[in-house]
Amino acid sequence: MTKILVLYYSRQGSVKQMAHYIARGIESVPHVEAVIRTVPAVSPTSEATTPSIPDSGAPYATLEDLRTCDGLVLGSPTRFGNMAAPMKYFLDSASSLWLSGELVNKPAAVFSSTSSMHGGQETTLISMMLPLMHLGFVLMGIPYTEADLSTTTSGGSPYGATHVSGANGKNAVSEEEQRLCFALGKRLAEIAIKLNNGTR
Repeated sequence: MTKILVLYYSRQGSVKQMAHYIARGIESVPHVEAVIRTVPAVSPTSEATTPSIPDSGAPYATLEDLRTCDGLVLGSPTRFGNMAAPMKYFLDSASSLWLSGELVNKPAAVFSSTSSMHGGQETTLISMMLPLMHLGFVLMGIPYTEADLSTTTSGGSPYGATHVSGANGKNAVSEEEQRLCFALGKRLAEIAIKLNNGTR
């Protein structure tokens, strides 16, 4: 079974919703499983600790989840045009996998949610791509053969799936955004299978 890690951080729930639409796309491909994980919030108090298991939702990711996955899709809300600190904190802990080269040639994609239409969606996606490139992942986006990419009036980007959550974070993921999430997950799964059948 090919395993794709769907790794996200979400505060208002939009990125979490997107993760599940992406997982549906992944699991639409036979013999592929979506493994959904999240990361804990970063506390401003250095002495604070987070329980090892969250109260609800997906389990927290470990470096072992990264090491053993056959592909990765990474999601974060936008923070001033950048990925959220909890996601960067987790990626910053992956230097042992960088040194070992265990993530080289695995396929990866990214997704994000912003409160406004021009709130830094694409720069956030790119900010998540940078450490993935250093870790050796093979990056992919959404091609314009996906018709929704050309017609959406909400989220959607060739760099990855996006969502416009609104100022209060309550906008539902639109039908176009849902289809683009699904398409991204399906494409990643299909490419992971091709790489697994080769010599990755």
